[in-house]
Amino acid sequence: MTERPSFDDLLTEEEPAPLVTRRSVTFGVSLLATTLLVAGLAVLPAPYAVRAPGPTEDTLGEQDGRPLISVSGAETYDSTGELRLTTVSVAGGPGYPVNLAQVVQGWLAGSRSVRPVEEVFPRDRSKEETEEQSQAEMISSQENATVAALTELGYDVPATLTVQGTSPGTGAEGVVEPGDVIVSLDGDAVPTYADLIAGLEDVPPGDDVTLGVVRDGEETDLTVTTSDGGDTALLGVFIDPAFDFPVDVTIQIDDIGGPSAGMMFALGIVDQLTPEDEADGVSIAGTGTMSVEGDVGPIGGIQQKLYGAVRDGATWFLAPAGNCPEVAGNVPEGLDVVRVATLGEARDAMTAIGAGQGDTLPTCETAA
Repeated sequence: MTERPSFDDLLTEEEPAPLVTRRSVTFGVSLLATTLLVAGLAVLPAPYAVRAPGPTEDTLGEQDGRPLISVSGAETYDSTGELRLTTVSVAGGPGYPVNLAQVVQGWLAGSRSVRPVEEVFPRDRSKEETEEQSQAEMISSQENATVAALTELGYDVPATLTVQGTSPGTGAEGVVEPGDVIVSLDGDAVPTYADLIAGLEDVPPGDDVTLGVVRDGEETDLTVTTSDGGDTALLGVFIDPAFDFPVDVTIQIDDIGGPSAGMMFALGIVDQLTPEDEADGVSIAGTGTMSVEGDVGPIGGIQQKLYGAVRDGATWFLAPAGNCPEVAGNVPEGLDVVRVATLGEARDAMTAIGAGQGDTLPTCETAA
C-alpha cells in the first residue's frame, strides 16, 4: 500500500524556481527596444518619395461642371470618345512627408514606386516654391499645346519673339542682346515661331546666319554663328514668345500641375476643331510634354500613369517615345500602349485607334 504524503509534506515540497539568466534579460530588453524602434519608424518621416497613380481627366469633358477646354472664334465639333490626361500622386516632398509604413506599402504595390526624396524634389526648394513652379509649368504647357495644335491644323500663329538671353559659349553671346525682337532670318521674315524653326532647319550647323532684330526701336542685322543642335542649327538664344492666337482657346483645370499634360491638351484642341470623330467612342489616355514645334517629350512616373489609365477605364495609352524603356514589360493587363514622338504621330494614332486599326501602330515593346 502506497503511503500518501502528509499535509506537512505538501507544504514543505517546493517547485524549482524559474531560472532567470542574463541572456534571457538581454533578449527581452532587445525585443522591447526593437518593437519600440519599429513603432517609432512607422510614424516618423522617411527620406523617400512614394509615387502612386493619380487622377485622370478627360480633355474632351468637364471638370467640376465646366468644360476643361473651351474654344471660341472657330467652329467646334463633338466627340464620342475620351482623351484622358494622366497624373501621378507624389508623397514625400516638401510639406508631405511619408512614414515607414507608406514606404513599405510602396515597395510592395506594383502600381507604386519608391525613390530617395532628393531624386524627386530638390533639397533647396520649399513646398510653396515647388507648387509655384508646378503651376508655371502647367500654364506653359497649355500655351505650348495651343500653339502646336493650331499649327498642326494649318493656322498661322503670329508671335513677338523677344530674346531673354544667350547661351554661354555660343555665337550669339555678346552679339544678341536681351530685349532684341527677332523679325527675320537671312532676309526672310519670321512672323511666327514655326517660321524661325523652319528657317533654321535649312542651315548647316556652324554656318553664319543674318539675324534681323529690332533693338531700341530700330531694325538691325546681326551676324550669328550657329551651334550644332544635332538635327539642326541652333541660334544660342533664349526666346520668350508672345503669341497672337487666331482662335481663342481656354483651358481650365484645378489641382493639377506640371508640364506632362501638354500632348493630351493638344489632342483635345485638335479633336474639337475637326469634324471627324477621331476617338469614336474609345477611351484613350496618354501623357507627354508638348513643345511649340509639336515634339512630344518624356515625363516622370509613366508606370503609375499606366495604372491610373486602366483604373479609370482607358484601353489605349499614348506614351512618349523617350519613356519606352520604362514602359516595355510594365504594361498593366487590359491596356495597349502606342509610342509617339510628335503631335502629328499622336493625332494619327488617335485616328487609327478610333477606326479600329490600333494594332497597326508602333509600340514601346517593338522599340525595346
